[in-house]
Amino acid sequence: MRLIDEAFLECLFYGARQMARHLRRQGYTAGRKRVSRLMAKMGLLPIYQKPRTSTPHPQHPVYKYLLRGLAIDRPNQVWCADITYIPMRRGFLYLVAVMDWTTWKGLSWHLSNTMETDFCIEALEEALERYGAPDIFNTDQGSQFTSPRFTDVLKDAQVCISMDGRGRWMDNVFIERLWRSMKYECVYLHAFETGSELRAGLGRWIAYYNIRRPHSALDGQTPDEAYHQIAPTPSPGRAPETVSAMPLAA
Repeated sequence: MRLIDEAFLECLFYGARQMARHLRRQGYTAGRKRVSRLMAKMGLLPIYQKPRTSTPHPQHPVYKYLLRGLAIDRPNQVWCADITYIPMRRGFLYLVAVMDWTTWKGLSWHLSNTMETDFCIEALEEALERYGAPDIFNTDQGSQFTSPRFTDVLKDAQVCISMDGRGRWMDNVFIERLWRSMKYECVYLHAFETGSELRAGLGRWIAYYNIRRPHSALDGQTPDEAYHQIAPTPSPGRAPETVSAMPLAA
């Protein structure tokens, strides 16, 4: 599963057949059915130019995609959320994050040992409590996000719900940038033993990412500076190991 995860970060379009071929070239024997089962367990879905980027629950309503042709240029205009698999030295957990679309700022995150909806709701409620409500909240059509329990939180906050649909296969790539950086710069380097160690490590890295790491696409600002619309600091970002942990709930 760790090898599959690393390969998937590089090639988001790999399905089970191509992933099995990749593993065989690396010297590992794994059939397509086993790879398909493991990818499903990890929540990995290859990005194809196809009608839907994920399979919704058959009994959950799917909402219209609202971002087509929309100029997204200010904080809290659009938020997005996604789930990823986080390997540890033994076992794994799932991570959900809520991000501001324009500034790439991580607004909240939660860990879980299952793909149930609860941890997604907790992350959403935390972001709403800390930062107010966005105009639009965009996700894929995963069952956690189409669940009435999740969408009711957004409706209560008077947030417009948007979900990726036909022709929007590239939208998942947006938050994949965060997952890629997080895994290569934090998760894969440390191979955390326990959930508490992973939670602390992610807290340090996300604080570094939000506060200290400048992005060229943000004109040299950090996500925090772009979100609060302040001038970028002249000093370069520091490595995660030198950044004090922020009090982020997870």
